Amino acid sequence: MGALPFQSLAHLPCAASLSPSCMKNEQPKMFMGFNPILLCVYPIIAAPLPEMKEPEVIRAFKLASGVRIQEIIEGEGPEANEGDVVEFNYVCRRANGYFVHSTVDQFSGESKPITLPLDENQVIEGLKEVLIGMRVGGKRRALIPPSLGYIDENLQPIPEEFGPRRSLLSHANEPLVFEVQLLKVIFKYSF
Repeated sequence: MGALPFQSLAHLPCAASLSPSCMKNEQPKMFMGFNPILLCVYPIIAAPLPEMKEPEVIRAFKLASGVRIQEIIEGEGPEANEGDVVEFNYVCRRANGYFVHSTVDQFSGESKPITLPLDENQVIEGLKEVLIGMRVGGKRRALIPPSLGYIDENLQPIPEEFGPRRSLLSHANEPLVFEVQLLKVIFKYSF
């Protein structure tokens, strides 16, 4: 199925009436192979954009530490507690929306979940607070203040690639947005 050239649409009456060059009985001026007026008049020519919906937020709350959390999906599995070892996927962005790192490939959808203990010596404090209380299968979006973010270069999760690592550490004084999905509670800590 071949595409119709844009010139073949110039015979349509409303296209001719809107184009200034057609008022003088001239051919419409083409810009890089198409008439921009036709795209405005006949939007069916342009490819439709898929409708993107923002996930519905079940509840939103702010912790005493300043971490703001939106519960997107409430999980149904076991709950993560401090000291547990958990497996999760995440997307990290700076507060201005700039993408930093993700465990899910945006093109293939392949995921490489990360496994970490919920311990203040190994994971950033803000992310630990987001994960504590989550149930397996749950999804949360959180705004983490800089004081609870990457205050130490050894805290996880930190990307292995140079670019994302540099972006995180060079903007350590900015808030971060994490979208987290808890996949498993591998080891339950018990006293």
